[in-house]
Amino acid sequence: MKIMAIAHVAVVLAIALVTGCTVFPSQDPPRVMEIAVSEPARQADQRFGETVRIDTPYASDPFNSSRILAKPNSWEFRAYPSVRWRDLMPILVRDTLVGALRSSGAFAGVITDTSPAPAELTLISELTAFHIENTEGTAPRAVIELHALLLENGSRRSLCRRSFRIVEPASGPGIEQAVEAFGAAGNRLSDEVIEWVTGCGLPSRREKDQPTQP
Repeated sequence: MKIMAIAHVAVVLAIALVTGCTVFPSQDPPRVMEIAVSEPARQADQRFGETVRIDTPYASDPFNSSRILAKPNSWEFRAYPSVRWRDLMPILVRDTLVGALRSSGAFAGVITDTSPAPAELTLISELTAFHIENTEGTAPRAVIELHALLLENGSRRSLCRRSFRIVEPASGPGIEQAVEAFGAAGNRLSDEVIEWVTGCGLPSRREKDQPTQP
């Protein structure tokens, strides 16, 4: 009987392989989330003739993944189940900043580090927080920490640097509320980066166009 049972299982598996089917239950694919930046980026008060390249932020584990993270205490990270970001966290931050800087009109061009086009400036950064803090007794909140440096490419001179910490409360404990909080945090981060990078002492187009005094 055992031999017949084994033979029966072997036949079923062979048929499944031939027909492209599986006898094992398939796991549902995870939901894929995007940072929902809903508000338009702030318009820059000054316009600059340079092109700025936005490098993908450096990040170490666990912030170089596509998992949506929660931090229930100071020593532990947990991932929300069956859901992920559409890409790695550093790429999400890069794309958010690129979109905001382009919308602001601050620079003649805004490109990513994947573009072969030349640029006079580079925004370098490190991502050290991109998670939901939900410690016991406190309301959940999205936290983004980014340490940024604006570099002049020709001279390799550091023009200015700043660390950003954005904290945005979530309206509830669910994944949808968490993603909404990240969207609001992305809005605030974009606005603060635009204000900072346009105040780095670069000569504006208006100042460049003024004739020099003899």
